Parts: sequence; structure tokens; C-alpha cells
Amino acid sequence: MKRSMSHPWAGPALALAATVALWQGPAGTGHAADATAAGPLSGQGAPTAPGTALRAAPPLVGLGPWFNSPPLNLQALRGKVVLVDFWTHGCSNCINTLPHVQAWHQRYKDQGLVVIGVHTPEFPSEREAANVQAAIRRHGLGYPIAMDNDFRTWEAWRNAYWPALYLIDKQGRVVFQHVGEGAYERTEARIQEALRAP
Repeated sequence: MKRSMSHPWAGPALALAATVALWQGPAGTGHAADATAAGPLSGQGAPTAPGTALRAAPPLVGLGPWFNSPPLNLQALRGKVVLVDFWTHGCSNCINTLPHVQAWHQRYKDQGLVVIGVHTPEFPSEREAANVQAAIRRHGLGYPIAMDNDFRTWEAWRNAYWPALYLIDKQGRVVFQHVGEGAYERTEARIQEALRAP
């Protein structure tokens, strides 16, 4: 699912995602192409060229309330591998990814992975903390989740889709991103790679 954005970079970013998706061939509903470490979106909405510096992860801003955790910030998590998952509880594509995200949290939390769910609403009912908390219980999610009702983190990350995953290495750089469902084995391989790296 994507959200219409009024920002000047939204058009180029969405066009790029569509172009890459077409280049990779047909994808299932809700599935879009992913960008590897060589190609996260840069500040202008274009891919960075292979061999260039990775982009620093944007901050987590304007989040709350938090569930399953006190508030977190990426600076304090330096030295850990962080997986940020943009989702909303009314999105079926998001719901389909949650068992995988929860499994990665369970499997790798003791090895240094921190999963952070950023719940950014699409519809008014998704702005209610009680509804988000009920969804967390319903899906058995044990990792930190924060509400982003004002879209401040969404916009800081220049995100345009639900669901969207961003993997941050121990130095605080975005090394992998994936939009939509699927690519679970590839995502887990990148998590393992980031955890092994110094």
C-alpha cells in the first residue's frame, strides 16, 4: 500500500520503485522491489550508486506512545543492528509480514538485533492507541512498537509504503530496505550478515 505524498521527492521515489518493480518482473499484490545497500534512496529520491557511502539512518521523531518498551532512539542503539518496520494494523499486507518480523525478533534479539515497529496510520481508527495495543496482543508482537500519528518519522525516513522494512547496521547506516510482502529469506540473510559484521 502506498500513501500519497505532497513532498517534491515523493513522485521521483514512487516512479523509481515502480520502474525497479517492472524491471524485476511481475510481483504479487502489495509486493514491491527492494533496494540493497548499494541502492537506498538518497536525499533527492534517486538511488545511490554502487560503491558510494551508505546513508545514515534518519532519526525516530515524534513517536508515542510506545508499547513493549520505553522510548528508544537510534543514537543509543549504536552498536546494535536495528530493523525498522513501518506498518499499520488495518493493512492486510502489513499483517502478512508480522509473523516474519516477530520471528526475527525472537530468533536474533539475543544476538544484537533490535526490531522497532513504527505504526503509522492510514485510517482514523488506526490512530487510537487502544486499537494498536489490541492488534499487538492479537498478533503476539513482543518487540518495541511506537505510534507515528503525525507522520513525523514516516516523513523523516521519506517512506511512502506500508509495509516497509529498513535494516540499520551497527554504525547506524541503512544497509537494506524492502517494500511490501515477500523477500523473507533475503531479508533474514541481510540481518544475519549485519549481525556478523564488526
